[in-house]
Amino acid sequence: MNPTGTIKDMLKEERPYEKCERYGAEHLTDIELLAVFLRSGTKGENSLAVAKELLYPAHGSPGIINIHRYTMEQLLQIHGIGKVKAIQIRCLSELAKRLSRAEAVKGLCFDRPESIANYYMEDMRHHGQEILKLLMLNTKSRLIGETMISKGTVNAAVISPRELLIEALQKNAVSIILMHNHPSGDPTPSREDILITRRVKEAGALIGIELLDHIVIGNHSYVSFAEKGLL
Repeated sequence: MNPTGTIKDMLKEERPYEKCERYGAEHLTDIELLAVFLRSGTKGENSLAVAKELLYPAHGSPGIINIHRYTMEQLLQIHGIGKVKAIQIRCLSELAKRLSRAEAVKGLCFDRPESIANYYMEDMRHHGQEILKLLMLNTKSRLIGETMISKGTVNAAVISPRELLIEALQKNAVSIILMHNHPSGDPTPSREDILITRRVKEAGALIGIELLDHIVIGNHSYVSFAEKGLL
């Protein structure tokens, strides 16, 4: 690949568009797929070179997973990425998450921790900060609402069971599920996770709202407090 030449300078059978048309999208590399989406590069770099810089930055983890990790501000700092391309990439990331959830929703059942984790996995595992979500259920264990309780470190000192349960009461929920991610990718519960869970469970019991589970999301992995007998 000549990063300084144009796509038109390449042999026809090596150009991403023509390669896709002839062999199918499944035969393109990650870089080639992204180059097709980008359509064009910039002065001195073609779309393949820009795509490579996006997926394999000089500093940081390599791979297609980077598409989810870039913020608008970070994208705009990359040579060859302007406002339009940055918006396109953010939309591509969101579309990928929604496609994943559309598949996972088929098996979604709120009394099965694995199905819950699968449904929320793509939405939560890419965050660079810890996100704590509250899922609220009715008497038939159907989701009637969800809300983000905190963003940042999940800390028992700053998370109020009272405020969390007020949210549940306002939705007339009879049971709740806590869910948060570990940016490290390791879903092993911390002491803070265990303390928060205990406090919410005890407070909920006083007003008749049952904590069914606390699910910690890692990188393609999860830990369910209910499955581990930690509730």
